[in-house]
Amino acid sequence: MGTYSRYPGSSFGIGAYFPRGVRWLLIINSCIFVFFFFLGILDTDMARAFLGIFGLRAWGVLHGMIWQPFTYMFLHDPTGFGHIIFNMLTLWMFGADLEREWGTRRFLNFYFVCGVGAGLCDIAANLLWRSVGIPTIGSSGAIYGILLAFGLLYPTRTVFFSFLFPIQAKYFVLIMGVIAFMSSFNSQSAVSNIAHLGGMLFGYLYLRFRLHRVDQNLLAFYQEWRRRRLQQKFKVYMRKQQGDQDRWVN
Repeated sequence: MGTYSRYPGSSFGIGAYFPRGVRWLLIINSCIFVFFFFLGILDTDMARAFLGIFGLRAWGVLHGMIWQPFTYMFLHDPTGFGHIIFNMLTLWMFGADLEREWGTRRFLNFYFVCGVGAGLCDIAANLLWRSVGIPTIGSSGAIYGILLAFGLLYPTRTVFFSFLFPIQAKYFVLIMGVIAFMSSFNSQSAVSNIAHLGGMLFGYLYLRFRLHRVDQNLLAFYQEWRRRRLQQKFKVYMRKQQGDQDRWVN
């Protein structure tokens, strides 16, 4: 895949600008992949235990490992490079414009809403199919959410399907969604296509109902609560100081 930038004089080449959120996601995912890769070489049992703790399994979440719908996004298949390369390349190519448009905080909120939402959909599907012990890893759910957002915000932008065929973003996203949907009926597939569709679903809901405004309202509420709390502490401190002074007055 490839894409043209909407910024004059810029492109998605090696020297392209990386927004902060995208940059740190690339760094963190790459570092964890390298760690997981060498862990699998040095100690297979330890690698399996690491996967069991931080990968996503319906059984694990049901037994208290509630961090797994978040941590599974940072693990990628250590037996090859295709999984992480595809995800990180797509994150870089499509996520950079979204972060420039939205800002880092909103972009990261969207990314994790899509990723966690995809994980919840995967858990629901595994519970339905009674495959609660099968682990799911990868940021593909969040990536598919980014693809959906890109297609909705920049529908006529030209992208290159498989680096060869120019196509408008809205049709590219539609094709990717159809492929994921059709592939979800293949019970032998090692790919969690339900997570891909879940990422798209939660991405659509986030944009459709403008949930970023909920984020802003919650932040404003917290900041106001924090201000009042500090103000109250200051008043208590001043009363105490005044009381101490009064005790020494003759």
